[in-house]
Amino acid sequence: MKKKGLCALVSIAFLVTAAMTGCSYKAPENSSSSQAGTPQTATEGQGEQAVKSDELKIGLDVDAGTMDPRLSRDTTAARVTDLVFDGLIRLSDKMEALPSLAEKWENPDPTTWVFTLRKGVTFHDGTPFTAQDVKFTYDSLLDPSFKAPYAKLYAPIASVDVIDESTVKFTLKQPYGPLLSYLDLGIVPKHLAEKDPQAFSFNPVGTGPYKMVKWDKNSKIAFEANDQYWGGPAKTKKLTYFIIPDNTTRVSALEAGDVDLVHSPLSPQDITKIKNNNNFTVIETEGLGFTYLNYNTTNPILSDVKVRQAFAHLVDKKLISESLYAGMDKPGQTPLIPPSWAYDPSITGFSYDPVEAKRLFDEAGWKDTNSDGFLDKDGQKLTVTLSTHTEDPNRIQTVEFLQNEFAKAGVDAKVSTTEWPTFSANMMSQKFDIALLGWLSLVDPDRAMYGQFQSQSENNYGKYNNPKVDELLDKGRASLDQAERAKIYQEIAKTVTEEVAYDVVLYQGYIAMYSNKLTGFKEHPKGSLYNLKDVEVNK
Repeated sequence: MKKKGLCALVSIAFLVTAAMTGCSYKAPENSSSSQAGTPQTATEGQGEQAVKSDELKIGLDVDAGTMDPRLSRDTTAARVTDLVFDGLIRLSDKMEALPSLAEKWENPDPTTWVFTLRKGVTFHDGTPFTAQDVKFTYDSLLDPSFKAPYAKLYAPIASVDVIDESTVKFTLKQPYGPLLSYLDLGIVPKHLAEKDPQAFSFNPVGTGPYKMVKWDKNSKIAFEANDQYWGGPAKTKKLTYFIIPDNTTRVSALEAGDVDLVHSPLSPQDITKIKNNNNFTVIETEGLGFTYLNYNTTNPILSDVKVRQAFAHLVDKKLISESLYAGMDKPGQTPLIPPSWAYDPSITGFSYDPVEAKRLFDEAGWKDTNSDGFLDKDGQKLTVTLSTHTEDPNRIQTVEFLQNEFAKAGVDAKVSTTEWPTFSANMMSQKFDIALLGWLSLVDPDRAMYGQFQSQSENNYGKYNNPKVDELLDKGRASLDQAERAKIYQEIAKTVTEEVAYDVVLYQGYIAMYSNKLTGFKEHPKGSLYNLKDVEVNK
């Protein structure tokens, strides 16, 4: 198996060592030993006369698949749309809906929402923003032929109607509890996106604080400030995203001054190193995501719930959290994350218990009949492949650790790692057995569950199918009562956890690390980088 800068792991002892020490990388030395976050005088006493850099440089882990906010499914695409586009609303760090392109809104009845749009806003090409652009954005998103990956989040919208150039009305098929949480979707210009959708996905034009000026695939994405931004021009003229897949290499670029800021995903040993360097600030908070094992239920072996439950008993989440992630991500339980108002700590999932795993395998007919150390059934060896993507060494370490745990239980376990585009395509086409990946931006329980477990959703990668869960998912969407919705999602969480549609391994933390020359950064649990418009960097 090919690895990019990753230490090979052959035992749990080595896993722990790797998590604490990392792989060798020659980076600029720094003799400082004080704690991170201690401001350092970067301008040699110049105070307010400090010279500001005209470029802000950010290190990201993967390249974007598209620049069209309606089609984006990866984190970097989201980081681009944060800057290039505005939605009707913007979510605060408390997940509250704040005005953006919509100045205000009203909800005269449970299925009607009327939005008053901000006047005087223009797209980057100088074209005025109007209600027609809002209607086009959502009409195209809901068009099945457009194949938007998250269209089901907007399925309850029956129509979007233009009242006048500054007013749009959303009519819903039914009351829809999470609607506002999803209206931060970037609004695209009808005159460009309608004319050539493919070209638009590589040349985005929005109303946001930055314009994209160049995209070097798998290398960097360059932006310049939109001086006509309705919210005021960005403080730094240029902004560049550098695509640096390896976590340690990305942090080394931070140390060397090649980038000013990096954020999750990050490796524990690198976080510890930067914490001990007073030239940098490290921010840690709960994130809005989880890392999980997805089981392909179309696989004949994994279609048996007892087999999936047996595998769940072989996952030592506490050890993975403490030894591989140094506690930055916490042991997971269900798809309801701790920051959610629907979180229920009493839904605990499966404990690490190899003895119970053996009993369940045996009950499902998998026994070591050949005395060769492998479980078999009807002449077939119990073989599964654990897969993940190469951009995250922590996940590679995790699947290699699980490979060892599964092997000890008599499973012929293999590991496959591929770069994100291939891995993502394999997930979409069910070319996997058990995959380790994550979901982010879980601003509502519906966001963490509807697309993932609804039987007809294309984001239901493992093709989990439970009619009762489908019914509850629809019921959770239709309710406007948060207490009622919480009970519904807790019931769903119990079911999908018991049936091991997912095994949530970790609740993700969100970590950002940046040079103390940088000022004005405010973290967002969603990982949004919209705030970069307010950031400055001292030379």
